Amino acid sequence: MTTSLQPAPAVAARTRAAVPPARFADLVAAEWIKLWSLRSTPWTLGLATLFVVGAAALAAKADYDNFPFYEPETQREHMFSLGDAFPQEGYLTLMLVAASLGALTVVSEYGSGLIRATTAAVPARGAVVLAKAVVTAAVWAVTGIVIACGSFAASQAILAGRDAAVSISDPVAIRAVAASALLAPVCALIGLGLGVLIRHTATTMVTGVFLLIMLPTMFSSDKRWSAELGHLMPGIAWNRLVTDWMPPPHPGYFPATVTESWLVLTLWPVALLVPALLSVRRRDV
Repeated sequence: MTTSLQPAPAVAARTRAAVPPARFADLVAAEWIKLWSLRSTPWTLGLATLFVVGAAALAAKADYDNFPFYEPETQREHMFSLGDAFPQEGYLTLMLVAASLGALTVVSEYGSGLIRATTAAVPARGAVVLAKAVVTAAVWAVTGIVIACGSFAASQAILAGRDAAVSISDPVAIRAVAASALLAPVCALIGLGLGVLIRHTATTMVTGVFLLIMLPTMFSSDKRWSAELGHLMPGIAWNRLVTDWMPPPHPGYFPATVTESWLVLTLWPVALLVPALLSVRRRDV
């Protein structure tokens, strides 16, 4: 009795042909599982939310307590209300957390060697990066909306006791909430783009901190050339969108326009993801 054996290469080729190529939805699902399989993900998102909302509540409570000592014009205009809703210390921390977690979705795979298994299973590296970007943007968009709405609601509920709250129907308040919600996914995608380009954990983190936090402090708002460069920074663009003064507070001050600030926030992720997609196709893992 004889048995016919097929050559191993033929069997392997037939097996590969029988397995359909991964669809983009499958890649997104895989990246979603990777992200939420880490216990640190929900803890990080939850703590970031509590910190920012808590910072807004504390800022509002301070103005609530000091309100009787303010000048009558300050009490009447209560220009501090939006500043309390979106405090600098809270949102600078959010920028760092979002950028760091966005970067870790990439550099953690390079550090552990998992990226080799990923690219072996899906040779289309650009599609993998896009899937990571979709998941990162979705998670941080939801987180950003929760944080922005929560910090606004908490602060205004406290200030309402002094009749100093801002209504959500106010156009400036709507703009401030939308910009604050957008800030989180923008910074997360910036971190992801840096991670793809740099691939080294420490260097990526240091670059992210320098780009988002340190570099904007080097620009002056009272010199036009310096102010124009500063307007290109995501944090400065966000700060312009959550302020409610117009025109400039004093002569010789060169603020960005609202339109320019929206463009800066939306174009930063594109400016980093495009070169990241180009480089990942040409560089070895």
